[in-house]
Amino acid sequence: MNDEISPRAWAPDWVPESGFRLRLAGVHFDAVRIQGQLGEDIAKQLSRLTDHDPGPIVYELNGFRWMYFLLPPGAARERSWPSYAQRYSSRTRSAAAYVGVPALYGATWPLAWRSLPTPDAPHVDPELLEKAIGMTP
Repeated sequence: MNDEISPRAWAPDWVPESGFRLRLAGVHFDAVRIQGQLGEDIAKQLSRLTDHDPGPIVYELNGFRWMYFLLPPGAARERSWPSYAQRYSSRTRSAAAYVGVPALYGATWPLAWRSLPTPDAPHVDPELLEKAIGMTP
Protein backbone atom coordinates (compact mmCIF):
# COMPACT_ATOMS: atom_id res chain seq x y z
CA MET A 1 0.00 0.00 0.00
CA ASN A 2 1.26 3.45 -0.86
CA ASP A 3 1.10 5.85 2.10
CA GLU A 4 2.34 8.89 0.18
CA ILE A 5 0.08 11.90 0.28
CA SER A 6 -1.17 13.11 -3.07
CA PRO A 7 -0.31 16.75 -3.88
CA ARG A 8 -4.06 17.46 -4.08
CA ALA A 9 -4.50 16.17 -0.52
CA TRP A 10 -2.72 19.24 0.90
CA ALA A 11 -2.98 21.80 -1.88
CA PRO A 12 -5.36 24.67 -1.14
CA ASP A 13 -8.65 24.37 -3.02
CA TRP A 14 -7.83 27.52 -5.02
CA VAL A 15 -4.88 25.79 -6.74
CA PRO A 16 -6.13 24.32 -10.05
CA GLU A 17 -5.64 20.70 -11.07
CA SER A 18 -3.96 21.70 -14.35
CA GLY A 19 -2.86 24.75 -16.30
CA PHE A 20 -3.63 27.96 -14.47
CA ARG A 21 -6.74 29.81 -13.34
CA LEU A 22 -7.54 33.40 -12.49
CA ARG A 23 -8.62 33.79 -8.87
CA LEU A 24 -10.34 36.82 -7.41
CA ALA A 25 -8.06 38.60 -4.94
CA GLY A 26 -9.50 38.99 -1.49
CA VAL A 27 -11.38 35.68 -1.52
CA HIS A 28 -8.79 32.93 -1.01
CA PHE A 29 -5.81 35.23 -0.70
CA ASP A 30 -4.57 38.78 -1.13
CA ALA A 31 -1.50 39.43 -3.23
CA VAL A 32 1.41 41.81 -3.23
CA ARG A 33 3.01 42.16 -6.67
CA ILE A 34 6.62 43.26 -7.16
CA GLN A 35 8.40 43.51 -10.50
CA GLY A 36 11.46 41.69 -11.80
CA GLN A 37 14.76 41.32 -10.00
CA LEU A 38 13.53 43.24 -6.97
CA GLY A 39 10.71 40.71 -6.55
CA GLU A 40 13.22 37.86 -6.87
CA ASP A 41 15.53 39.45 -4.29
CA ILE A 42 12.65 39.85 -1.84
CA ALA A 43 11.57 36.23 -2.44
CA LYS A 44 15.12 35.09 -1.62
CA GLN A 45 15.15 37.12 1.61
CA LEU A 46 11.74 35.75 2.57
CA SER A 47 12.93 32.21 1.90
CA ARG A 48 15.91 32.75 4.22
CA LEU A 49 13.66 34.15 6.94
CA THR A 50 11.34 31.14 6.80
CA ASP A 51 13.84 28.29 6.63
CA HIS A 52 12.95 27.91 2.92
CA ASP A 53 9.18 27.59 3.44
CA PRO A 54 7.88 31.12 2.68
CA GLY A 55 4.47 30.10 1.41
CA PRO A 56 2.97 30.60 -2.04
CA ILE A 57 4.85 32.85 -4.43
CA VAL A 58 3.89 32.91 -8.11
CA TYR A 59 5.99 34.48 -10.83
CA GLU A 60 5.47 35.38 -14.47
CA LEU A 61 7.91 33.83 -16.92
CA ASN A 62 7.65 36.59 -19.51
CA GLY A 63 7.08 40.33 -19.80
CA PHE A 64 7.79 42.27 -16.61
CA ARG A 65 8.39 39.04 -14.65
CA TRP A 66 6.10 40.01 -11.80
CA MET A 67 6.38 38.14 -8.51
CA TYR A 68 3.10 37.61 -6.61
CA PHE A 69 3.29 37.00 -2.86
CA LEU A 70 0.00 35.38 -1.80
CA LEU A 71 -1.07 36.56 1.67
CA PRO A 72 -4.06 35.63 3.83
CA PRO A 73 -7.29 37.35 2.72
CA GLY A 74 -7.45 40.91 4.02
CA ALA A 75 -3.74 41.11 4.89
CA ALA A 76 -2.64 43.28 1.93
CA ARG A 77 -5.02 46.10 2.74
CA GLU A 78 -4.05 46.16 6.43
CA ARG A 79 -0.52 47.37 5.69
CA SER A 80 1.25 50.20 3.98
CA TRP A 81 3.50 48.82 1.24
CA PRO A 82 6.28 50.62 -0.65
CA SER A 83 5.22 52.35 -3.87
CA TYR A 84 6.79 49.61 -6.02
CA ALA A 85 4.64 46.92 -4.33
CA GLN A 86 1.14 46.71 -5.79
CA ARG A 87 -1.49 45.16 -3.59
CA TYR A 88 -4.45 43.10 -4.74
CA SER A 89 -7.33 42.70 -2.33
CA SER A 90 -11.10 42.89 -2.39
CA ARG A 91 -10.99 46.51 -1.20
CA THR A 92 -7.94 48.03 -2.86
CA ARG A 93 -9.43 48.86 -6.24
CA SER A 94 -12.69 50.13 -7.63
CA ALA A 95 -12.79 47.08 -9.92
CA ALA A 96 -12.22 43.39 -9.19
CA ALA A 97 -8.60 42.23 -9.31
CA TYR A 98 -7.66 38.73 -10.46
CA VAL A 99 -4.38 36.89 -9.96
CA GLY A 100 -3.24 33.92 -12.03
CA VAL A 101 -2.58 30.75 -10.04
CA PRO A 102 -0.72 27.84 -11.69
CA ALA A 103 -1.30 24.15 -11.02
CA LEU A 104 1.28 22.44 -8.83
CA TYR A 105 2.59 20.39 -11.75
CA GLY A 106 2.46 20.27 -15.52
CA ALA A 107 2.31 22.97 -18.18
CA THR A 108 1.45 26.30 -16.54
CA TRP A 109 3.24 28.79 -18.82
CA PRO A 110 3.42 31.80 -18.50
CA LEU A 111 3.09 31.29 -14.72
CA ALA A 112 5.17 29.18 -12.34
CA TRP A 113 5.63 28.65 -8.64
CA ARG A 114 8.64 30.34 -7.04
CA SER A 115 7.51 28.71 -3.79
CA LEU A 116 4.61 26.30 -3.32
CA PRO A 117 1.93 26.59 -0.65
CA THR A 118 2.49 24.02 2.09
CA PRO A 119 0.45 22.85 5.07
CA ASP A 120 2.75 24.88 7.35
CA ALA A 121 2.71 27.93 5.05
CA PRO A 122 -0.56 28.07 3.07
CA HIS A 123 0.01 31.84 2.71
CA VAL A 124 2.98 34.18 2.90
CA ASP A 125 3.28 35.75 6.35
CA PRO A 126 2.68 39.49 5.80
CA GLU A 127 4.96 40.52 8.69
CA LEU A 128 7.82 38.47 7.30
CA LEU A 129 7.20 39.88 3.81
CA GLU A 130 7.47 43.40 5.26
CA LYS A 131 10.71 42.38 6.98
CA ALA A 132 12.11 40.89 3.73
CA ILE A 133 11.21 44.09 1.86
CA GLY A 134 13.03 46.12 4.49
CA MET A 135 16.14 43.91 4.18
CA THR A 136 16.35 44.27 0.40
CA PRO A 137 18.44 47.19 -0.90
